Amino acid sequence: MLTRSDGIGVFYRGQVNLVFGDPESGKTWVALAAVAETLRDGGSALVLDLDHNGIKGTIGRLLLLGAPSAALTDQARFRYVEPEDSAHLLDVVADVITWAPDVTVLDSIGELLPLFGANSNSPDDFTGVHSKVMKPLAMKAGTALIAIDHLAKNSESRAQGATGTAAKRRAIGGVSLRVAVSEAYAPGRGGSSALTIHKDRHGGLRAACPGNDREPLAGMFVLSTVNGVTTWSVRAPADGERAPDQTADAADVAAIAALDPEPKTVEEARQRLTWRKERAAKALKAYRDQQASTVPGSRHIPGNREPEPGTTLCTVCGQPSTFPTHPACEQPTLAA
Repeated sequence: MLTRSDGIGVFYRGQVNLVFGDPESGKTWVALAAVAETLRDGGSALVLDLDHNGIKGTIGRLLLLGAPSAALTDQARFRYVEPEDSAHLLDVVADVITWAPDVTVLDSIGELLPLFGANSNSPDDFTGVHSKVMKPLAMKAGTALIAIDHLAKNSESRAQGATGTAAKRRAIGGVSLRVAVSEAYAPGRGGSSALTIHKDRHGGLRAACPGNDREPLAGMFVLSTVNGVTTWSVRAPADGERAPDQTADAADVAAIAALDPEPKTVEEARQRLTWRKERAAKALKAYRDQQASTVPGSRHIPGNREPEPGTTLCTVCGQPSTFPTHPACEQPTLAA
């Protein structure tokens, strides 16, 4: 679901998928684009509007994205529901299991849990609501569930993903995408967002993305309005392309290079430069990758792609590893 320019789909059918990011980052545009594409291709879709965006605004966006008006007025193909309470939502879930739409947008998890009187920070509360709503929609109805969530405000927590309990991440059976605005969205003009992979349980999308970043670029969602005509696309990343927020600042890389002696770990670089860990890890990785590609005899090997939950960052290069350090990183970074 939601096809990139190279024909690769972004979301998994029959699984719980997640898009999360800051306000006005383009999360809802991305999710509704999947609905518009599905309706355009003859499929069916449901929008569960817990965020109270309203039917007028939702339909307006879908029409702008190219959803056929005939499909939007056909209840066999499209339904919009703004649940009144938890009982109403559970009735909808039971109906959806029979109807089995191709794609369902749940906007948002932040409003879903309070509807059931659940605490967003409680693993048990989230698991209970997930088993009543999200899991049946995906597993029993077979729909591609695209849930929308917000990004944590705390700078250290933001790297871990969406707000609330870590149980949310474990519940993702498809893909979890971090959405970051690249060009601010404006009426009559459009906007764009970078989509990066926070988790891909099956690995199919990650395999079709370049590089070995912990959160590789999955694509750029671009919405454009020219002369009153609106178009959208998910541009596949080019070889070597990285998400804008994952590209280390040249000044930061230079600061790492200027340290004498060279820092051996992310923690050492962080302390010496008084940076946050994320900034130090990004700059140190860029510096080491630069050295690996330009210095003859370099024995450093960039880290692997994101490992399974529970693994840590290599203490030398800052990349995901199932060991304290990557085997190559236990050797000197530069040849003698």
